[in-house]
Amino acid sequence: MNWITNIVRPRIKGLMGSKDRGGDTPENLWKKCPSCGEMVFHRDLVANLNVCPSCGHHMRIGPAERFAYTFDPGSFTELTPPANVPADPLRFKGDKKYSDEIKAARSKTGRPEAFTAARGTLDGLPVMIGVQPFDFLGGSLGLGVGEALVESLQAAIKDKRPYILFVASGGARMQEGILSLMQMPRVTVCVDMLKEAGLPYVVVLTDPTFGGVSASYAMLGDIQIAEPGAQIGFTGARVIAQTIREKLPEGFQRAEYLLEHGMLDMVTHRKELRSTLSRVLHILMKQAKPRSKVLSMPRRPGNGNGGAAVTP
Repeated sequence: MNWITNIVRPRIKGLMGSKDRGGDTPENLWKKCPSCGEMVFHRDLVANLNVCPSCGHHMRIGPAERFAYTFDPGSFTELTPPANVPADPLRFKGDKKYSDEIKAARSKTGRPEAFTAARGTLDGLPVMIGVQPFDFLGGSLGLGVGEALVESLQAAIKDKRPYILFVASGGARMQEGILSLMQMPRVTVCVDMLKEAGLPYVVVLTDPTFGGVSASYAMLGDIQIAEPGAQIGFTGARVIAQTIREKLPEGFQRAEYLLEHGMLDMVTHRKELRSTLSRVLHILMKQAKPRSKVLSMPRRPGNGNGGAAVTP
């Protein structure tokens, strides 16, 4: 008999109130930091922008958190995901059917693909933000992600908005073969069009960013920023070490190592990221920041527009 599960937990839930009595007790009140192993109370973690208060490890977050932490309160609207994109163009079958993997990822995340974009303001400056999170099939690049990226970049050009891309990815999506690889030049062309229009393209690399994504549009930013400790590279360190048969330097493929060797412009803590993006974009757009302080600290997710969508 497990006394913690069968006795202690029911008593704690009884004290805190059940759903039948109007209470709402989360199943997981604590989260274990994958870096230091410290157990962090979920409220403390959320208040600290999902950064471990003990070791500073930046945990992975999705579009809802990114939008809430970056946009001005209530200023953003999500773009409508592209329609008529084949979900399984090659009818790929591996250990699992690719169509089943897509359905499972959509059910888990509540999003149609590994990319979400929104338009809004940052300290009064109109911006477009795209988020490629790792929780949807490893943030892999496929037809759906490529089409959504292209449409959001085109919308930014039309609206004359600078573009911020938060990216985390394992690379191109193998289940879509060459069709996924074709998305890299498509997005790269749109990034060039954005720059030709005189609009800044700022990339924030988060943990992890690898493969063809890191070898294409994720490294084309006018300003390259990374979160502390983010793993960034083309292929895994173990594969590289086995190929060249040499011991790799300590911290190889970490954000701090890449900054030291000139691959990044800055490594910025999540608490300072919003103010840094605002300062950089106002300078690049040659606009003065408003004197009134629009936002002192990033908010928790859910303070935006309630998920409203507009067509790009």
